[in-house]
Amino acid sequence: MTTGITIALSKGRIFDDTVPLLKAAGVVALDDPETSRKLILPTNRDNVQLIIVRASDVPTYVQYGAADMGVAGKDVLQEHGGSGLYQPLDLQIARCRMMVAVRDEFDYESAVRRGARVRVATKYLRTAREHFAEKGMHVDLIKLYGSMELAPLVGLADAIVDLVSSGNTLKANHLKAVEEIMPISARLVINQAALKLKRETIQPMLEAFSAAVPKI
Repeated sequence: MTTGITIALSKGRIFDDTVPLLKAAGVVALDDPETSRKLILPTNRDNVQLIIVRASDVPTYVQYGAADMGVAGKDVLQEHGGSGLYQPLDLQIARCRMMVAVRDEFDYESAVRRGARVRVATKYLRTAREHFAEKGMHVDLIKLYGSMELAPLVGLADAIVDLVSSGNTLKANHLKAVEEIMPISARLVINQAALKLKRETIQPMLEAFSAAVPKI
């Protein structure tokens, strides 16, 4: 008897970029998450289903076994800590950069040199804390969930730590990127127990994903 597996994905760019990889593994979703209200999507394979969750929740669903596999950005995994997860594959999708950005007129280098205490707005508290600690900088971190670019414009923060793709949003809001923290892309994550118990189903999918990953 074939063992069924559940794959956790988030809507949007990660889902869209994962579709070709799933197809390479012989898996096609029977519903579109952008138009369907279903949170559990059947596929063309009776033994594979997809669940649609918030991007930040993917590692948690996989860690606790509610999903056997998932696709999550390195940014999300860094914040989660990766506990209980096997991360065998960088899928090279949803690529961007984690950056420090400030207002155009803010002299970030001077602030760093003189040891100023910088206020930083971000939803990536763990990543930001580790980055600035390594630099020996004194920062006050302010947790925000959205519209990060607004914080420096209204005086809430001196800098932000956020994901940057093209940089157009920064430019449109008179901000500039001053430091790259890390490149970001999406990873395949697998529940460690599921990898042992459902290897006959998961291993072929892992190999198909690996073969289909864009060679950068």
